[in-house]
Amino acid sequence: MAEYAGDGTDRTYAYLLVDHLRWLKHEGLSPKDVTFRDVKRYMGAVGAEVPMPLGTPWRVGRQSYGNSTLKTAASCLKGFYLHHARLGVNTELGEELNQRRLPTKKDKHRSLLGHVAKSKSANPLMPKDRRRRHPKMLPDGAREVLRAEVNSARDRLVVDWLGDGGFRVGELCGLHLADLHLREGAACGECRTPHAHVCHRDGLANGARAKSKYEWGLEEGVIRGGLIKRVSPAMIHSYFEYMMGEYPRGSEHGQLLVQQHGRDRGMPWAPEGARKMISRAGKRAGLGRIRPHQFRHSFATAVLDASDGNLVVARDAGGWASTEVVDEIYAHVDIHDPVFDAALRTVWGERV
Repeated sequence: MAEYAGDGTDRTYAYLLVDHLRWLKHEGLSPKDVTFRDVKRYMGAVGAEVPMPLGTPWRVGRQSYGNSTLKTAASCLKGFYLHHARLGVNTELGEELNQRRLPTKKDKHRSLLGHVAKSKSANPLMPKDRRRRHPKMLPDGAREVLRAEVNSARDRLVVDWLGDGGFRVGELCGLHLADLHLREGAACGECRTPHAHVCHRDGLANGARAKSKYEWGLEEGVIRGGLIKRVSPAMIHSYFEYMMGEYPRGSEHGQLLVQQHGRDRGMPWAPEGARKMISRAGKRAGLGRIRPHQFRHSFATAVLDASDGNLVVARDAGGWASTEVVDEIYAHVDIHDPVFDAALRTVWGERV
């Protein structure tokens, strides 16, 4: 079918429809007897979030659809089955897909002078949007989705420590076990609560290196100095889960993150490995390409929101060199925020 389609949207729809028809054959179904639940199962099989068992695996070894492709697939399937329903084939499914909804405020804004129909066509197969406050930030809810998607306690630790600590990936992969003071009143005496010392070290076997170059040293077997970062209870929990279940005994290099497979199993894990792990998990979860530094942007913005825009608090929480860096790079406003909207309308001379 796809080879007979035209260019652009027609070809895209044809490929998506061929994939669905192959799934029907795989499940022993046909367009005449497929149900609404079956079509929802298919959407789940290609990457959508649906609260039901998906049946036998589909598309093994292939990436799940991203959110944009899922929306296109939903439109394609609705059009396909509505066309069949108009021809008298599987009218019951056509009725379930041919839903209506009230117009949203966004619909009204898109329509001239707010004149829209009393109801609009709705697609029950359409996935939910994953909105980002800023392109450099994680999509909303991405951390929970990624944590459920990764395959090991080490990878869950990475997600938690990037999310709650605002670490750069080079800092995280360069951590040593001695740098972690995860009990109240640690011997270093530099922070009463659980914390980590980010120490700049050159020549590590995995090529990791902290960007910050604060002075540090080992005094009487205790790490002191470096960049001190607070550690959350979730970070501590994932640390002990990893150490008790996966960390190799007798490791001589003393670094926190280690490779778990291949000939270099047990050796320090390189930052590039962490980047690829996060990227793969993001694609499997339908989030698109996720980068570790997006966690840092989201962390900085969350701290700014929680501290009413206090740049000093955000600077010290994330370990930035100055408040100017936080202000220029990370202090992004949500363009849909009511305060932002009111400020613009005041400038425009509109009545708020």
